[in-house]
Amino acid sequence: MLLSKSPLLLLTLFLIFLQSASSTSTLDSFIQCVSVNSELSLPLSNAFFTPNSSSYTPLLQSTAQNLRYLVPSAPKPEFIFTPLHDPHVQGAIICAKQLGIHLRVRSGGHDYEGLSYVSEIETPFIVVDLTNLRNIDVDIKNNTAWIQAGATIGEVYYRIYQKSKVHGFPAGLCTSLGVGGHITGGAYGSLMRKYGLGVDNILDAKIVDVNGKILDRAAMGEDLFWAIRGGGGASFGIILWWKIKLVPVPETVTVFSVPITLEHGATKVLYKWQQVADKLDEDLFIRVIIQPVAAGKNTTERTITTVYQALFLGETNRLLQIMEQSFPELGLTHKECTEMSWIESVLYIASFPSGTKPEVLLQGKSTFKNYFKAKSDFVKEPVPESALEGLWKRLLEEESPLTIWTPYGGAVSKVSESETPFPHRNGTVFMIQWLSSWENEKESTVKHIDWIRKLYVYMAPYVSRFPREAYVNYRDLDLGIMNKKNQTSSAQASSWGNRYFKDNFNRLVRVKTKVDPDNFFRHEQSIPPLPPSAR
Repeated sequence: MLLSKSPLLLLTLFLIFLQSASSTSTLDSFIQCVSVNSELSLPLSNAFFTPNSSSYTPLLQSTAQNLRYLVPSAPKPEFIFTPLHDPHVQGAIICAKQLGIHLRVRSGGHDYEGLSYVSEIETPFIVVDLTNLRNIDVDIKNNTAWIQAGATIGEVYYRIYQKSKVHGFPAGLCTSLGVGGHITGGAYGSLMRKYGLGVDNILDAKIVDVNGKILDRAAMGEDLFWAIRGGGGASFGIILWWKIKLVPVPETVTVFSVPITLEHGATKVLYKWQQVADKLDEDLFIRVIIQPVAAGKNTTERTITTVYQALFLGETNRLLQIMEQSFPELGLTHKECTEMSWIESVLYIASFPSGTKPEVLLQGKSTFKNYFKAKSDFVKEPVPESALEGLWKRLLEEESPLTIWTPYGGAVSKVSESETPFPHRNGTVFMIQWLSSWENEKESTVKHIDWIRKLYVYMAPYVSRFPREAYVNYRDLDLGIMNKKNQTSSAQASSWGNRYFKDNFNRLVRVKTKVDPDNFFRHEQSIPPLPPSAR
């Protein structure tokens, strides 16, 4: 009786039924297609998760770092596919093409704008989650390792440590980063001044191309091998494996964290740090973590603290000599320094509690999950003290802001801008990450994003210009996005491409045109191919 009086309700129920039937039909077709197109014909039913599955939401949320993209209104994938072997990834690409399904790929879930598990411009879509593909084969004799794309960088560090206490790899500081996406953007960390970026230490790779073929370096050619080492994720294919070059680390390294507040001269010390950060001994990496803190125990007043966090590849005595010569303003003493192994320094810099065992790295758990918006900058000349004073004022206006200043110079700056797509090399003194985070979905997202955008405008005179450079692994959709009709030109895409890649963007477009002319691998800020008329 109720239904007969509610044609709108009837129509709604019918549409829901059609949508559900269509989704089920798509899934069945995809599973059947992958089975046919995979060399390994293993049972695949347990590798697919739909919204009706109890495991769907936990899996979707498992590695997603930015909670802004897990809210109910955010688009969700039709289903998630977790390949069990490399051939399943080949099958996924072949079948997504055949069935006309838009595909996203996730290795670690750290994309700042959620692009590995959310599509704002194209629905429906599916997610291929590489979480099961996390093998790591370390070859100490040849100073190399093959690492699978679903592994975290923390797992990589641990597996190296298992085989040798005097080998490491120069990559990220956050240990839950998935290596598949992390290395495609550059991959910087505390060894960058000594050994460069992760991409500077890649010897080979295996990628599934748009035709579903697995290509190593020899098969893909040097142009594509160049493009995947810094050209950003998910534009050229799906990375399956990286072959990395291991680097030597001493048995004993030294770390320290020295906080300085405004009341103790933070502004002048930071101005001095800017003058020496890129010129210090290459064994020494000192970054600065800046945020508001309570000004005292019994007050609501806040001040700014600047924490100088460092890794030194050597013992305390030599470190103190270097600091006395190069950066005495910090006032570093023996009591602030702690000697430890390199793997312990990984845990220290990742903010694990003191005494945490290295085995925690095998859990691959993110230590940071929040609602947040981030931006990045590269700095060529010291920011004046007067501008720093204005920065402090603005930081104190926001509830939970954070900015991290990372030093360049050394090995990372000796590589030419065109050697890899990552162009932020010689002349860069330091990089800035800007962050505003909040804990509650009900808080005003608009308010926090508006704050960081205004801060970004304020800092414009003091950072790189023409273009104002940005780090592709700190994805920022404010810089521009692909249009919803998938017809964005390279000229339009240069609004973000030139900032991330500078002059390398044009070469990336040419490589994209060659290897994926129909733009199968795409997202909001992917590399577009040239239109047919321009080829």
